[in-house]
Amino acid sequence: MADAHVREARHLAVPPLRPEYLRDVVADGDIGVAQQPLTLWQRLSNQSWLRKALILIVIATAWQVYALWLNNPLLVPTFTATVEALQASFVSGDLPQKVANSVILLLKGYALGLGLAMVFTALAMMSRIGNDLLETLTSGFNPLPAIALLPLALIWFGLGDLSIIFVLVHSVLWAVALNTHSGFRSVSSTLRMVGRNYGLKGPRFIAQILIPAAFPSILTGLKIGWAFAWRTLIAAELVFGVSSGKGGLGWYIYENKNMLDIPAVFAGLLTVILIGLIVENLIFRNIEVMTVRRWGMQT
Repeated sequence: MADAHVREARHLAVPPLRPEYLRDVVADGDIGVAQQPLTLWQRLSNQSWLRKALILIVIATAWQVYALWLNNPLLVPTFTATVEALQASFVSGDLPQKVANSVILLLKGYALGLGLAMVFTALAMMSRIGNDLLETLTSGFNPLPAIALLPLALIWFGLGDLSIIFVLVHSVLWAVALNTHSGFRSVSSTLRMVGRNYGLKGPRFIAQILIPAAFPSILTGLKIGWAFAWRTLIAAELVFGVSSGKGGLGWYIYENKNMLDIPAVFAGLLTVILIGLIVENLIFRNIEVMTVRRWGMQT
């Protein structure tokens, strides 16, 4: 009698399985809902480079159509005429030399600006005086256009590369320092305490804790500093002209404007755009993939 009660209790304790929860045993790797293979259009639409190339093709087509409709090469040359002028300038070697002069000058100013930005930001994180100094200088000088300092630079440094490097440093320094400092201050207190517990102080604390944690903001500052420096350089060369007997890309645009070679002017402008696209998609994008995306800081 007791055994019957025990069997009945066990039967009541185990609820019956509902039919909809019965599943057949499946082989390893087959668990879950099978996904349908992507179509060719879906695979192509997932390629970022292809979407961007399509956007550029649409812009070039609109440019060509508008120029043909306007029918005034002195105002807007066609896209094909611009490409022909670009090709001719590259074959002659004139444009590559101008581009090389501009890029070398830009790298000098950009590197010096980054170095100064790192020094100011490190001082700001290590002392209150350094923090007040950076905030004061950033508030005062960041809104000041770099090209506005070119007349003073010409007086101080004369006709040469130093004048342009000076305005490039100004255009890079405050943008990078502002974004880096903002990124450092946004680092969580938990990470800061981890660094303190490991005995990290000063430069080691900045290099091993703050920089990796704030790298998305630092990378944003690098991009903004690059864009500011690039357009400042082109504007300075348009105003300043030849530096140390060598003309840059801005001077190439200015020269061809004076000769009313408008397709060559547009070829110079197109070169500026192409260099910007190359730097953004080949340099900064790869840095982003190897750092913030790999670290899981960005999707």
